[in-house]
Amino acid sequence: MAATNPRTPPKPVMRDSLIAAAFRLFLERGYEQTTVDDIVTLAGVGRRSFFRYFPSKEDVVFPDHEQCLDDMTRFLAASADTDDPVVRVCDAARLVMRMYAENPTFSVQRYRLTREVAGLRTYELSVVWRYEKTLGDYLRTRWADRKDGTLRANVAAAAVVAAHNHALRHWLRSGGEGDPLEEVDRALEFVRGTWSPDAAAPPAGPDASAEGADDVVVVITKRSTPMWRVVREVESSLGEG
Repeated sequence: MAATNPRTPPKPVMRDSLIAAAFRLFLERGYEQTTVDDIVTLAGVGRRSFFRYFPSKEDVVFPDHEQCLDDMTRFLAASADTDDPVVRVCDAARLVMRMYAENPTFSVQRYRLTREVAGLRTYELSVVWRYEKTLGDYLRTRWADRKDGTLRANVAAAAVVAAHNHALRHWLRSGGEGDPLEEVDRALEFVRGTWSPDAAAPPAGPDASAEGADDVVVVITKRSTPMWRVVREVESSLGEG
């Protein structure tokens, strides 16, 4: 058997090869001009290998979200009854930011690609909705004994997603500069301070300062209101343009 050169890095697994080939072509040719056949040809594998890992071309752009959703679901399921539910969902959102932070170059490339391709933005919204639903399901269970539990859970989950995405987009627009975890910590602390039962109440009454009056963001919405509109309202309050 031939000796292995310890300095030679191991070849990437097939899934990673497909992702690398896809993004190389997306950047060189454009997303719409790249086909699955082009991707598998560059990766040196067959079409069946591609569809073994990715149901569609869109899925190769978001290869890590399924695992992250699974991690988030398990993390929330492991929550103790004594855990502050708002703190728990904020910590769950941090799992998503860590996923992006693991590969800043890829994350920035994907962000720029989704800004250019309308179909990918739609796909991305569906992924965001699944994260929000996962958080909302957990909060609805924890607040099941509250009269306003469902509304509170829906709006709080939307607020967590909006705060996370505010920090994420700020980091991605900078080209992946700086520490995204610090960015998301600041945004999620805003949410925690608003929704946690042990959070200090903001000043109230005619003597409240203008700064104090802005400490709380409340969004009243109908159940039928699209998720993207609720998120937009919260993002607007957070200063997202």
